[in-house]
Amino acid sequence: MKEIPASQAYHLLEPGPIVLVTTSYKGKPNVMTMGFHMMIQHAPPLIGCVVGPWDYSQRALKETGECVIAIPTIDLAETVVDIGNCSGDSVDKFQRFGLKTRPAKEVKPPLVADCLANIECRVANASLVDTHNLFILEAKRIWIDETRTERRMLHHRGDGSFMVDGGLLDLSDRMTKWRQLP
Repeated sequence: MKEIPASQAYHLLEPGPIVLVTTSYKGKPNVMTMGFHMMIQHAPPLIGCVVGPWDYSQRALKETGECVIAIPTIDLAETVVDIGNCSGDSVDKFQRFGLKTRPAKEVKPPLVADCLANIECRVANASLVDTHNLFILEAKRIWIDETRTERRMLHHRGDGSFMVDGGLLDLSDRMTKWRQLP
C-alpha cells in the first residue's frame, strides 16, 4: 500500500453531498457552498456543519441562529462551484446566479427552489464554533421537490473533483438492528 498525507483524509471520507446554505442577516439573504457536514443523531435530527470565519455566512449564522441547507443536483454543478468562488459581502449571489427562492416556514433564510431538497435548521449548539468552526444544527422542516427528475448529487473529493451519485443499492431488508429508526 502507498501512504498519502493525513491531510488528504477528506478525499476518502467526504461527509456527504455538496450543499448550499442560505442565511439572512439584517434583511439580506445569502447563499454559500459547503462540503463539510455530517449527520450527528436521529432524534432530534442533528447536523454538524463547518462554517468558518472566512465565510461571510458565519456572522449571520452566529447572530440569527438559523439557516437552510439546500441540496443541489448535478444540473447545478457549475453554479454550486461558482457560488463558492465569491463572497456574499460583495455579491448578491441569488441575483448573480439566477437562483429561485421560496419562503421557509420556520426560519427567515429562503429555500432554494432550484434544489432537490431544503432543510430548515436552527442552531442547537454553538459551543464548538470558536475552536472548530462547528455548528450543531437541528433540522426543523424538510422540503423535497418530488417533481424533479434529476436526483444525482455531487460529492466533493477535493481539488475541484467530484463524485456523482449513481444507482441505489437497497439493503434495508438486512438492517434488522436499526429497523425502529424513522
